[in-house]
Amino acid sequence: MKTFRRQYDALFGRPWPVWGAAILVAAANVFLFAFERPFTASDGLRNWGDWILRGAGLVDRADLAPPWLYSGSMLDLGVLAGGFAAALLSRDFAIRVPARGELVKGAIAGVFLGPGAVLAFGCNIGGFFSAISALSLSGFGMMLGMGAGAFVGLRYLLWELAHRPGWSRGGGRAYLAPRGDGRSRQPLVGALVLAALVALPFVYSASGYGARGVFLLFGAVFGIAFQRSRFCLVRAFREPFMTGEASHTRAAALAIVISTLGFAILKFNDLKDKGDWVFPAAGIGSVLGGLLFGVGMVLAGGCGAGSVWRAGEGQVKLWATLVTFALGASVARLVLSATGLSQQLGAAVFLPGVLGWAGAIGLVIIVMAVWALAATWNEETGRFSSA
Repeated sequence: MKTFRRQYDALFGRPWPVWGAAILVAAANVFLFAFERPFTASDGLRNWGDWILRGAGLVDRADLAPPWLYSGSMLDLGVLAGGFAAALLSRDFAIRVPARGELVKGAIAGVFLGPGAVLAFGCNIGGFFSAISALSLSGFGMMLGMGAGAFVGLRYLLWELAHRPGWSRGGGRAYLAPRGDGRSRQPLVGALVLAALVALPFVYSASGYGARGVFLLFGAVFGIAFQRSRFCLVRAFREPFMTGEASHTRAAALAIVISTLGFAILKFNDLKDKGDWVFPAAGIGSVLGGLLFGVGMVLAGGCGAGSVWRAGEGQVKLWATLVTFALGASVARLVLSATGLSQQLGAAVFLPGVLGWAGAIGLVIIVMAVWALAATWNEETGRFSSA
C-alpha cells in the first residue's frame, strides 16, 4: 500500500517537471503524426462551431462530420476529459466562476483566437508547434506574430491593472472544491473517468471506428500531461515579458526540437508525405494570425489546447473562451472561403526544399536555441520583463 501511495503521489500528488512534460508532449506528437496527423486544437473547436451554426440554421452542410467521429474533435474531447480526470485525481477540480470582467475577457479572447487560428491554419499547437515540426515556414511566421501579440496583450493587461483594476476583481466563486480536511471523492471519480477513457476506444473499435478511439486516447495523454505539469505555450511567450520566468520557454523550445527530429525522420524516409502539415500561410496569414492569436491567448490565460484542458479542470472563464473560439473560427473560415481570401494568405514552403534537410533542421535548432537563450538571459537580467 505504501508503494502504491508513493507512486500515486508522484503522479498526482505533486506537479510534474515541466521539461519532462515537454518531452512527453513532443514524443506523443510524433507518434500521433505517424499514426495519422499531428496535434492541433483549433480544428476540433472549429468543428464544434460548425455544428453550433448548423444547429442555429445559419449553415447547411450535409458533409459535416459529427464531433464524436471527427479526428480533431476527438483529440479535443480527449484533452478535455484528460484534464478533467487529472484534476480530479490530484484534487484540483473545482468549478471556478471568475469575476464578471474576467468572464467577458475570456469571451473576447476567443474572438481573437478563432480567426487567428484560421488565418494561420492552426492554433499555437497546430499552426506553430506542429507546423515547425513539419518543417513548414508558416510556423516561424506564426511564432513571430504570437510573440508580438503576446506583448500587445500583456501591455493591455498592465494598463487594465493600473487604470481599471475593478474590471476583473471581486465576485469570483468556486464550487465543488475538495474539503480542507483532505477528504474527497474526487480521486475516485477521476479513476472512473480514466477507466472510461481507456474503455471507450474498445467501444469505438467494436463499432468500426477504431481510429477515432485512438485519437481520444492521444488527447487524454496530452490533457493529463498539460494539467499535471502546467506546461503552457502561453507562458512560453508571455512570462519573459511579464515576470521574466523562462522555464516554459526552454521547455517549449526543447519540445519543438524533439518533435521536429521525429517528424523529419518520418518524412525523410517517406513514411509521411513531405507536404503534410506544410500550410499555404507563409506570409500575411501566419503573421497576422499569430498576432491575433497571441493577443487572445494572453487575454484568456490559455491557448487552444490550454483553454480546453483548463476548461476540463473547471475554469468557467475558459468555457466562455471555447464557445467564442469555436464560433469565431467557424465564421472566419466561412468568410475567407466566400471572399476567396483563403487562397491569398501566403505560400506553402517546405524548408528542406529550399535549405536541404540539414539546413532546415539546423534552422529549427538554431532558432529554438536562440529563443531559449534569449529568454534565459532576460530571466537573469530582467531587461524586457515588466516585473
